[in-house]
Amino acid sequence: MIECGMRKNSFAGFYAMIFLLCACQAGGVQNKIPSIQIEPAGSPNEESGLEFSSAVSVLESVQYLILERFQIDNHGPGTPSKHNLWAALIQDMPPYQQVVEMSISGSEYRTFEDEYGNQIAEFDLKGLQPGESMVIEIRYQVKVNQLAYDLSNCKGKLQKTFTTPELNIESNNPQIRSLAAELADNRTDPCDRVRAFYDYVAERLVYTFNGRNWGAQAALGEMGADCSEYADLMIALSRAAGIPARYLEGVLFLEPDTAALAHSEHAWLEVYLPNIGWTPMDPTLGRSLIFRDKYFAANNSDHIIVTRGRNPSALRGGSYYSHIYWPGPSSEIKIEHFGWQITPQ
Repeated sequence: MIECGMRKNSFAGFYAMIFLLCACQAGGVQNKIPSIQIEPAGSPNEESGLEFSSAVSVLESVQYLILERFQIDNHGPGTPSKHNLWAALIQDMPPYQQVVEMSISGSEYRTFEDEYGNQIAEFDLKGLQPGESMVIEIRYQVKVNQLAYDLSNCKGKLQKTFTTPELNIESNNPQIRSLAAELADNRTDPCDRVRAFYDYVAERLVYTFNGRNWGAQAALGEMGADCSEYADLMIALSRAAGIPARYLEGVLFLEPDTAALAHSEHAWLEVYLPNIGWTPMDPTLGRSLIFRDKYFAANNSDHIIVTRGRNPSALRGGSYYSHIYWPGPSSEIKIEHFGWQITPQ
């Protein structure tokens, strides 16, 4: 049995699989976007060189106490020979956030780093007996920076990383490439292009918490979209225009004025802009005209990042965690509860 955090799909077969994800290809086409200079990897303007760009200002910082809680129950009749939980850990991500303190209780674990640099805790739970319940709690104290970005000097070279299509980010799809070319027309400044993509996604998509993992291409249809699709489509449009973009997933501290716009488990993105570096965007919250400018090119202190990357392999297509036990028929084991408690200090 495999279980991953947030969206649900089930498949028949030797193993039963449930994928819970957050909520949120084709060949060449003839639509062309005016070229932007792309910088080879390893040059001074690569990610590490602009992580603390002078274009970024810290406006304020907010500290949160965060509790992430799992309750895992073995309903029997047996005890599987393999039983693991992998949970993504909130970590330092300069200049966005700093983990001041972290503690984990309930089970022994080891940590490792995945292909995106995310920190993952692996728990071995094979000792959980029929009728038993286990609670794992991860407590954090996190400082989050409110950041403003100066886009006045948005010209220069871009890096090559995070510019190719991947699962759910179909930047080589003809419809997406055509739309990116149309929106980027007569805009040579990468910041202007990104703003056009942001406004399009925020204005045109219809927000619906869909409980599925549809991706960028499907977001152009009429099925509705949640935070995942909002982020997927804006990333795909940016990559189609040669602008690096990558997926962020985390949790929101919801105020009364944003509670109607999103769930606490949330996805957004960052784009790489010349002379500025990685710059956050949240078109889901930006769909409100009141917040349109607030969530463009800004890191708001209500956003806490858990993972980078659209498809972290350790989470097996899920969000926040992955849970597996084998053989599946040996027992029925469920994560009866998973949730977050976020308290500002």
